[in-house]
Amino acid sequence: MRRHTQYAAREGRVIVPRAHEEHLPDGTPVRLGVWLTNTRSRRTRLTPEQRTQLANLGIHWA
Repeated sequence: MRRHTQYAAREGRVIVPRAHEEHLPDGTPVRLGVWLTNTRSRRTRLTPEQRTQLANLGIHWA
């Protein structure tokens, strides 16, 4: 979730284009848009804590 927090802090929003690639501080590329789309579609597999953390960032599940 660190990658999404980084994006939200920099961009001031949580709507991530599907094709967006984020680079972590160590330079590792992450396909954030794809990750977020997959996470939303598999949200039932997340723990309540993970869903709460994403909701606190402003992620809407509907």
